[in-house]
Amino acid sequence: MCKKIFVASTGQNTGKTTTSISLLHLARKKYQRIGFIKPFGPKVINYQGQDVDVDAALIAHVYDMEDDLRLMSPVVLHSQTTRKVLDGRLDADLFLQQIEQAVAELESKCDFLIIEGAGHSGVGSVVGLSNAHVAKRLNAPVLMVAGGGVGSVIDDIHLNLAIFREAGAEVRAILPNKLLHSKREMTLHYLDLAFRDKGIKVVGGFNYSPILANPTLTYLSALLKLKLHADQEQSRKIVLHVQLGASSAQRVVDKLLESTLVVVTSSRDEVLVMLATLYHLPEYKTKLAGLIITGMAPIADVVQRVLDDAEIPYMRSTNTSAEVYTAIQEDVAKIRADDDQKIGLVQQLAETQLDFETIDTLF
Repeated sequence: MCKKIFVASTGQNTGKTTTSISLLHLARKKYQRIGFIKPFGPKVINYQGQDVDVDAALIAHVYDMEDDLRLMSPVVLHSQTTRKVLDGRLDADLFLQQIEQAVAELESKCDFLIIEGAGHSGVGSVVGLSNAHVAKRLNAPVLMVAGGGVGSVIDDIHLNLAIFREAGAEVRAILPNKLLHSKREMTLHYLDLAFRDKGIKVVGGFNYSPILANPTLTYLSALLKLKLHADQEQSRKIVLHVQLGASSAQRVVDKLLESTLVVVTSSRDEVLVMLATLYHLPEYKTKLAGLIITGMAPIADVVQRVLDDAEIPYMRSTNTSAEVYTAIQEDVAKIRADDDQKIGLVQQLAETQLDFETIDTLF
């Protein structure tokens, strides 16, 4: 018989996919056949010639599940899908049938199956595919992933629990993520007190990690739709800090922290030359993740030569520095299939920070 866990969330960016990667990594040590499905995917990419959800593509790549890709992402929501359902041109029940058929087929070939929801518990309701509704239809008990605080996290959990109760789905455990290491035990203690009388187990998730929370240069290149001038190793560099290069050249250098991406306008020749020159020095190679050069003014020829000679990673944007900086700050980096460093770290941390045996016993 296949064990199923529906991984839900109180909202976006709580670490739901990170949790799925971790559970599958740990399950491989106990179960011979593991599987994954994203019942409906709101974020569609074309992977190996198929339109699938980005998380399904990621898991397929990491765990060599490409043969089951059609089952792992049975329903994807394109830009017009919602309107077609509301207009009556598409039948949402057909989506549910596709999902049920895919899960049944995966259950027949798996001993352990992760079913990952999308966003908070109500996401998908507009087309009859809320996470709570899908979990109930699939008869899959729920692991709810949450943030790492106390008061606001408890409020968020209660809102989402109400949706699952209404649908008749069973939430068996809560997994708070992004816990502050210094407050981990205290946070888990109070969350446990809040939900103990509801028969819901609180199991600690990941501590907050800057590496997991921050983007790579490749990710930012895709986010900003800019060409990245960098080799393969440089492109995987994780950006821990972003600085606007608006002050004097010396001040910009003095403010550099570990793995800083500097956003600087193309007219700041002295800043560009200074940073490119310092990139030759080992101590600054660790501080400088790269540059985003902004603005309409062309880069001076001599400055371009210095940049090329230094082989410092950079992207070129015609937007303003403020626009680029804001776009980066408003985004939360998700793990990509080519983020080998992050994926490896997730699997490594799962060994010590996730209590898989407790989770496995609960489900």
